[in-house]
Amino acid sequence: MTKFEKPGKVDWDYPQMAKQAGERALEDACISYDEVDQIAVGYCYGDSTCGQRAVYELGMTGKPIYNVNNNCATGSTALFMAKQFIEGGLCECAMALGFEKMERGSLGSKFMDRTNPMDKHMMKMMEIKEFAPSPPAAQVFGNAGREHMEKFGTKAETFAKIAYKNHRNSVNNPYSQFRDEYSLDQIISAPEVYAPLTKLQCCPTSDGSACAILASEAFVKSHGLEGQAVELIGMSMATDTAAVFKENSGDSLRKLAGHDMTKIASQTVYKQTGLGPDDVDVIELHDCFSANELITYEGLGLCKEGEAEKFIENGDNDYGGKVVINPSGGLISKGHPLGATGLAQCAEMCWQLRGEAGKRQVKDAKVALSHNLGLGGAAVVSMYKRPEEWRSIPMKRKVSLGEGPPASKL
Repeated sequence: MTKFEKPGKVDWDYPQMAKQAGERALEDACISYDEVDQIAVGYCYGDSTCGQRAVYELGMTGKPIYNVNNNCATGSTALFMAKQFIEGGLCECAMALGFEKMERGSLGSKFMDRTNPMDKHMMKMMEIKEFAPSPPAAQVFGNAGREHMEKFGTKAETFAKIAYKNHRNSVNNPYSQFRDEYSLDQIISAPEVYAPLTKLQCCPTSDGSACAILASEAFVKSHGLEGQAVELIGMSMATDTAAVFKENSGDSLRKLAGHDMTKIASQTVYKQTGLGPDDVDVIELHDCFSANELITYEGLGLCKEGEAEKFIENGDNDYGGKVVINPSGGLISKGHPLGATGLAQCAEMCWQLRGEAGKRQVKDAKVALSHNLGLGGAAVVSMYKRPEEWRSIPMKRKVSLGEGPPASKL
């Protein structure tokens, strides 16, 4: 992956971002681009064949290239497609690439002459809460947080504690857009975006790219890659159910923010793998806002409904607790280039399971999980593990970028 950057800070365009991430992924996998049979490319802001334009920087082999757009879940959607290409027998090696070149400031609609894909979600939200002069996404997730506060007595300070943790973790991540640590008081007293959310509890827009190489077991063995292989042992995507737009209930605002999609996708993955939330050592989840991280704890089954505040107060979401969540700094601090986010999560999970994450390394990490969410909607949950029988095999590639990009390309 590339380092994530503030939009406009670096003089680059999406083809250059994609080339850098793609070349790093291919080098890590010890293969050439010619060996890749299918490519899924994710982005949200761009014309219809930006995927081809980006991938052509790596080579022009005539292989299929699919352009993917699934809002903020785009990166993991590309990953899910590449996984299915292999599982379906369409190819032996696939690439999932994601990138985004964004504008500064809050996200907004680009096409004003047609139906907004979030129109029903916003109308439903406005049946319950009055629309405010704040960014729409902040209202969706902020209202989910308010609902949790109203139903379970959760304190505003609890959301700030999530941001405190993620900003602190980003200090150890050279790929992170921001690497500043803040006190809890600084986070609470930052400018309010939409209560309970302050500016330091909201992810920034970002430029950047990330890439993953997926392969069949036969391909891994034939290329001598067993020692560094990380297996996607379970993966699922869920979309909104009809319950999102039904009569108002005590969890309507959390449903609008994707809680049910998260729950469905995670339960499917637990069933696929025979593992549960208690088996997971490290998680990268979609903390676009601190409120979403909190409700996602419950959606993933890390704690019971209404007990997320207790989970946080006990330190169960941090180093030394039950599971380390967002060791990378998460979206709040690492940044959120929409098409790249899910694949950056994948990169972090691979580095963690290989023991290559440096100062942010989770001790004895064996099972990892990622969660990538897009309003409108889609949630993708993935579970990773290194095959036990391959753990003792030396890695083929000699240099890991887990502790940071090459010094000349920070």
